[in-house]
Amino acid sequence: MLPAATRLIIKVIIVRILFIGDIVGTRGVDFVVSHLNSIRKLNKIDFCIANGENSSPAGKGITKDAAARLFMCGVDLITLGNHAFNHNDVFALMEEEKVIRPLNFPKVVDGQGFMEIDNLAVINVSGRVYLDNLDCPFARTEEALQKISAKTIIVDFHGEATSEKRAFAEYFDGKVSAVIGTHTHVQTADETILKNGTAFITDAGMTGAKDSILGVRKDEVINMFLTGLPTRFAVMDSPVLMNCVIVETDKDGKAVSIERLNLE
Repeated sequence: MLPAATRLIIKVIIVRILFIGDIVGTRGVDFVVSHLNSIRKLNKIDFCIANGENSSPAGKGITKDAAARLFMCGVDLITLGNHAFNHNDVFALMEEEKVIRPLNFPKVVDGQGFMEIDNLAVINVSGRVYLDNLDCPFARTEEALQKISAKTIIVDFHGEATSEKRAFAEYFDGKVSAVIGTHTHVQTADETILKNGTAFITDAGMTGAKDSILGVRKDEVINMFLTGLPTRFAVMDSPVLMNCVIVETDKDGKAVSIERLNLE
């Protein structure tokens, strides 16, 4: 048993970060608004990141209202993804709020791909496999790290391919605190701490309708596969499942633990 003074020091240097998987539609936002305050208190969360690229009522992109509600209930920073620019609201949001878009959009694109807040940095980057062919996520992240002074660095890697996400995490092992995958809306069970101290999970999952296909109406998705025709998807209105991850880091920004949470 450690002396009380030693236990206090350990407690002080640990930072607990909550990462909420892709929030889908108004139902997903409603769930976060209703429960985040208690989740933060029960889990002693110091900082909360949420991927909000599907948080608009239509389930693609983000709106000013969705962002305002998420910030009001306790989200500290919002990351985006391939639907970042589906709504014009995002341009004002990226100027006025703690909202970042994938770093590897061309440099002429509005917004920023990383942000530092209170000795913690968050980087948002997009994969290129099966998605739009943006700039190299490896090279652009290397550039960003040269500008970041924070020791705790969390990366939201928004990507389709599991191999690309894992390769990115292995490449930056020891250079960032955590690489958390988003985009597929399916939480993976491979959470781990890599050998040089970077926490990794292929995908954090989603916060959206549990009785759905990736948060949207099942019949529409099934019809698309049956017919091969373009289909406009609608967000499913049913009870919500919240997938999230808690990462703990020490004073040097090394990951101490990573834990998956699933809340209904």
